Amino acid sequence: MCKWITVTNAGTAPVTLDGFISETLAAVEYSSDVEDRDGAARPPNIHVETEYAFLAMSAMNAGRHAIRWIPDPDYETQVNYERKNPCLLEVGPAVGPAVPIAPGETFFSFRTWLLPFDGDDRERNGLAQRRMYRAIAPWVTENPLMLHARFSDRHAVENAVDQCAEVGFEMVILTFGSGFDIENDRDTYLKQMTRYAEYARAKGIEIGGYSLLASRSIDPENNVVSPEGSPPAFGQSPCLQSRWGQDYFAKLYAFFDRTGFTSLEHDGSYPGDLCASASHTGHRGLDDSRWTQWKTITDFYHWCRGRGIFLNVPDWYFLSGSNKTGMGYRETNWSLPREQQVMHTRQNIYDGTWEKTPSMGWMFVPLTEYHGGGAAATIEPLDEHLDHYERMLVGNLAFGVQACYRGPRLYDTDRTRDMVKKWVAWYKEHRDILESDLIHGRRADGRDLDWMLHVNPKLETKGMLVVFNPLNQPMERTLKVNLYYTGLKDRTVVTDESGEEQALSLNRDYTVSLPVHVPAHGFAWYTIM
Repeated sequence: MCKWITVTNAGTAPVTLDGFISETLAAVEYSSDVEDRDGAARPPNIHVETEYAFLAMSAMNAGRHAIRWIPDPDYETQVNYERKNPCLLEVGPAVGPAVPIAPGETFFSFRTWLLPFDGDDRERNGLAQRRMYRAIAPWVTENPLMLHARFSDRHAVENAVDQCAEVGFEMVILTFGSGFDIENDRDTYLKQMTRYAEYARAKGIEIGGYSLLASRSIDPENNVVSPEGSPPAFGQSPCLQSRWGQDYFAKLYAFFDRTGFTSLEHDGSYPGDLCASASHTGHRGLDDSRWTQWKTITDFYHWCRGRGIFLNVPDWYFLSGSNKTGMGYRETNWSLPREQQVMHTRQNIYDGTWEKTPSMGWMFVPLTEYHGGGAAATIEPLDEHLDHYERMLVGNLAFGVQACYRGPRLYDTDRTRDMVKKWVAWYKEHRDILESDLIHGRRADGRDLDWMLHVNPKLETKGMLVVFNPLNQPMERTLKVNLYYTGLKDRTVVTDESGEEQALSLNRDYTVSLPVHVPAHGFAWYTIM
């Protein structure tokens, strides 16, 4: 269910909309606690989400500036002694919007989506939420294989594009620290970027670049002026409605118009910072500062979505047009020894896909040094660490997840090239089921097999089981795998990677007992039909 409000000024004078409540819902309480303790009472079992979302990597945190479960003052018969059970939903901006509405104009609020759950099972509720995103924001299913090119000179860019085309990657992003500068609006630079886009397009490769918005300081005139008690989320940040902010977005629109670039990694997106400046040209004061800044960033994302520009945004802007956010990882962990990075990859994906589809979160593979760690943490030279490179590649692709492979190249020898091509070809052969929902089996811990199950009852291949062995010796296990979400009811045919088939009957609880064999530090996969 989706709700929003409109306000039309049918009068002859401008009016200012100071605030609004766009949704109120009195729901049955989740629990009937007599006493009242902070954090003890849970809200009703309904997922609520709005496009007025920022400064979050999860839906739960993204809406905290607008979504509130509060006590219902009219619910006098509730069990809670002080009548404080949080069972009344209220949706509206915490500050503002404080926007003027001219005669004849109409104001549109943000949209709110309500998804009632039918139970408390974490997997089932997550599946419902993932299905919602596919329905209301289908662009989240776009999932290109990406190289984060480390340098932006012509030779480096053309080599990155050539290598992507050779092995089957689909996008080059000129990464942070590469020298790419989207704010450079000189004609010579824009023509150079246009040539890059033409070269990439001729090879069938998408190309884009990185830009940092927030978490940096411009100058006192253009930075946010924070009210007392509300510092910038990242410590410092420009105001999007300052002169600099307006110029910045004008440059972004012009860059994509001129060059033909088709993707943007937009780091430090607008985090909801308030601004009390009275001199910024795009807002009047504190009360309208959040709404106008949010409108600026989301109008730009809507424009990008309309032009098919792919958006990597490390924030929860999915309902405003972004394609991906971070799966959820600590950047400094990529400076740990390589073996630990392999384990973290599978743990982060397991944890990050309860609410996100595999395509909604990116992971990271540091082909070159990242946040330190030296040679022990680095894959380059790629051929010398081919086994680790393969494990990182498979550890992402087997879950339908794309990583940011950050470095100057994808291969340095024919042997490395062939390994990458092999797994990219495997991924594309099974892409439909690999990008389907994940059912969580056993989380990686380095002590035994870890696994997850892809499911999609609409496909001929109803499921794919992917199993990893972190140990130094081959492992054989019989896994109890629940096939309920594959749509199968009575029988299934399971095929291993060698093509060997086994027919299995489903138990009354939809489980099968599946023998698996996984080589040391290896991977095995089984299709389910």
